[in-house]
Amino acid sequence: MLVLMRRHVLPSNKKDIIMPRLTTLLAVAAITFAAPALAADPSVTITAPTDGAKLDAMAQTKLVYDVVPGPKGDHTHLYIDGKEVAIVRELKGTRTLETMTPGGHEICIKVVNKAHTPIGVQQCIKVTVE
Repeated sequence: MLVLMRRHVLPSNKKDIIMPRLTTLLAVAAITFAAPALAADPSVTITAPTDGAKLDAMAQTKLVYDVVPGPKGDHTHLYIDGKEVAIVRELKGTRTLETMTPGGHEICIKVVNKAHTPIGVQQCIKVTVE
């Protein structure tokens, strides 16, 4: 006899029908839930401000981003003009940037590993503060 869920006892001839179906169901569930995490290519998308945007020096600038770290990435670092200004652990969100001086600036988000080393996945945009 086969015991399922502690209370249900099936005759041995039913286990030949149920066990293959149960095994298939568990395999499909494992693939369905694991596949998106394994298949996702690492990426960084900055949706605001846009590349080439002109920003008001007197207004707060919101950085809107979305990151897929991939299997080698752990979190991200935010850089302004090549200087690291923040460690960002949220993979999607909005962050208020510090006030920038008038002129051209480069804003980058880089995916890093647990040792804080960039893995080569990043997006950089150039903005002008007026």
